[in-house]
Amino acid sequence: MEIKPQEGITDARQLGYGKFVILGVQHLFAMFGATILVPALTGLSVSATLLFAGLGTLVFHLISKRMVPAFLGSSFAFIGGYMSVKEIGVAQGLTETLALDYACVGVFCAGLCYFVMAALIKSFGVDKVLRYFPPVVTGPMVIAIGLTLSGSAIASCTTNWFLAIVAIAIVIVASIWAKGIIKIIPILLGVIGSYAVAALMGEVDFSSVGDAAWFGLPFSREQTVLAVIEDGNMTFLTSSIIAIMPIAFATIMEHIGDMCAISSTVGKDFLSKPGLHRTLMGDGTATALASLFGAPANTTYGENTGVLNLTRVFDPAVIRLAACFAILLSFCPKFACLIGLMPAATIGGVSLILYGMISAVGVRNIVEANVNFTHSRNVFVAALILVLAIGVKYGANDSVAIGSIHLSGLAIAAIVGIVLNAVLPQQMDNLTVKSVHGKEKKKELEREQQEKR
Repeated sequence: MEIKPQEGITDARQLGYGKFVILGVQHLFAMFGATILVPALTGLSVSATLLFAGLGTLVFHLISKRMVPAFLGSSFAFIGGYMSVKEIGVAQGLTETLALDYACVGVFCAGLCYFVMAALIKSFGVDKVLRYFPPVVTGPMVIAIGLTLSGSAIASCTTNWFLAIVAIAIVIVASIWAKGIIKIIPILLGVIGSYAVAALMGEVDFSSVGDAAWFGLPFSREQTVLAVIEDGNMTFLTSSIIAIMPIAFATIMEHIGDMCAISSTVGKDFLSKPGLHRTLMGDGTATALASLFGAPANTTYGENTGVLNLTRVFDPAVIRLAACFAILLSFCPKFACLIGLMPAATIGGVSLILYGMISAVGVRNIVEANVNFTHSRNVFVAALILVLAIGVKYGANDSVAIGSIHLSGLAIAAIVGIVLNAVLPQQMDNLTVKSVHGKEKKKELEREQQEKR
């Protein structure tokens, strides 16, 4: 991977500790809106989310030799898996909290997949391993993730379309016309703005905030994986793991894309040094650790890469400072209570944009990779991924039972896409192209003969 060196500040402390702290707060703002939105959507703990976003980031930096300026926040890719497992669990008589605990075990197993990929990359090299996960598989998977989530966003918006539109408008205006730090925190501004309008309209009851403590632990025993061990429903546990683990294929590809983006922004090849296997292990460890305590899966955040590009401050220490701020906020239950009172329509408005952006990223991956859809094998792979993920989500309540195992649409789509890409011969493309060109050539010869006559 050829990287051009970039001019930037690699030691932010030379700017003075005041500016160093402000830069850290800026990175906190950049990740904040999207990170807290995941627990707000799924029902997971906001405090635990902030705690393990911070701890996960610090663990990632430790494993990647403190070289990569990346922040790890909540992953949106797993939301569909969380919601699917929660719905199935509640239907079987479990509480929402316990069902989410089962989903977290599935996410823990997904985090272990990162170590498998890291070992393969370390042993065989990046190119040999990634050929099984080309853009024709990962692109449609990312598209499907956004589209399968869109229904929940619309459902939230319908509770109050005015608040949803306010959130959408603020995000768009801040993203396109704002400058400086305002431009890089449009999601946070959309949430705050819509929330404030809801409060002025009397749509929010803040009476419970006064009862919340200023200090408390970010998680409880009931929010950990220990609850799953005590419940001991092995059938549902197996279903949860199988439903969520395949999503790791998509998030691993997302991680690789983010590492390429950060490398390009900073001007250093982080895929070679400290190595993609190290960054994958850091991401996987952060995800597995968070899931054990009821927090969402982690992923490297593109929002913070945008901050790097804007400020040209490439010091990883600034990211670690932002992680420490996130950890401090996680010990404030009063803050978590304020987040819990956020109107559903506010979340829905912001979600509409975020979910659409997820799908747009998948489209961009396909376009940038020049995936040729005149080749029938590519059409088959992409088509089945999309139709299975979306069709199972809305046509089968996002659950297909194979014996006692329940698979989500995303899980089925990932498995089918990877298998099809592996077994369908590349020669199929050549035969298709030759067939098309042959027919065109035949028609051209027939036209020439008719013209001669």
